[in-house]
Amino acid sequence: MNAMTGNVLDIAEELRGQELPGDAPIGRQAQPSITPPRRRRRLGLGEALTFGPLLGPGILLLYWCVFSYTGWLDPRILPAPWATVATARDLIADGRLPANLTVSAIRAGEGLVFGVAAGLAVALISGLSRLGGYVFDSLVQMKRSIPTLALIPLVILWLGIGEPMKVSVIALSVFIPIYLQTHNALRGTEIKYLELAETLNLSRWAFLRDIVLPGALPGFMLGLRFAVMGAWLALVVVEQLNATSGIGYMIDLARTYAQTDVIVVGLVVYALLGLSSDAAVRFAEARLIGWRKTLS
Repeated sequence: MNAMTGNVLDIAEELRGQELPGDAPIGRQAQPSITPPRRRRRLGLGEALTFGPLLGPGILLLYWCVFSYTGWLDPRILPAPWATVATARDLIADGRLPANLTVSAIRAGEGLVFGVAAGLAVALISGLSRLGGYVFDSLVQMKRSIPTLALIPLVILWLGIGEPMKVSVIALSVFIPIYLQTHNALRGTEIKYLELAETLNLSRWAFLRDIVLPGALPGFMLGLRFAVMGAWLALVVVEQLNATSGIGYMIDLARTYAQTDVIVVGLVVYALLGLSSDAAVRFAEARLIGWRKTLS
């Protein structure tokens, strides 16, 4: 018994200076490890740059300058940028460029106004009425399959070769994108909003004014962007059909006399008109539907 007690005391003496598993001395408790928060991965496009849209044209201009300066680009094929600027300055000084630019802007503006008005009216009738959709939508889809430029001979027979023909072709080019995008946006109104309006006992006019039309505005603005580009494309064609003024007429006349620099000036003017008009539509879109948060 004494021997057993002595063994127990010896074991206890040996374990006295040791720490048992799971035990922590008082005063130095084990602190839980703090894992630093993981950095959240950003999936967006990043911050927008003020002059970001000018990056592409700037790179193109840089290559144009380099190839022209090194002689890799034959000036008979494409004149140098500084030669083009000099030609543009001469055209502005003698008044040819401002006069033709004014005529082209008026033509494009008239066609754009008529095309937008007609496309919006037909889209509202077709998009908000089942009967209107049956009457107009199939006709517009048939017209959509026929290129507008293919209708020019027929339009010439109807309206002659003057200004009404040119404005009508531009309006036809504008009509289709306005109708398609607006009609699709109107018919794309989600059914849950209709059920909500019925629950709130809204009138049909209040439902259209407060829900359908604001919801269709992004589609209309997208159609307007396509329509503006379509107006400039149609203008390029119609101004080379027996025209006596306009940027297209100036380009066609320069082709007759092999004035490559004047042709390039006209093309640059068309490009600047398209870029600036698209920027204007996007600016209006940002102001009108600023409530919609997108990647852009």
